Amino acid sequence: MHEMSIAEGIVQVLEEQAKEQHYSKVKTVWLEIGPLAMIESEALSFCFEAVTRGTLAQDASLQIINIKGEAFCMQCLKNVPITQRYDSCQSCGSHQLQVTQGDEMRIKELEVE
Repeated sequence: MHEMSIAEGIVQVLEEQAKEQHYSKVKTVWLEIGPLAMIESEALSFCFEAVTRGTLAQDASLQIINIKGEAFCMQCLKNVPITQRYDSCQSCGSHQLQVTQGDEMRIKELEVE
């Protein structure tokens, strides 16, 4: 379950930023996740709750924002929505797509004290 290591990485980022930004408690974390990031949201939420015990993010709320997948079609030169890798272009049917959005996960916003 790689969601556990992802949750641990999030806590590590929160702790590093707490030193730089001078905060002592995290109340809410807004996390953007794309459908191509291969992250199970429910598993990540469970792991986040487990790894935050005893940290500055204990009892913090994890808010997951699902972003859409998008790719550039090299055949018809359009940006098209995708839900998984190796989708075909909805416009021309080509499989020559370059992912432009939806394979990322990032901390979008924090509420801290």
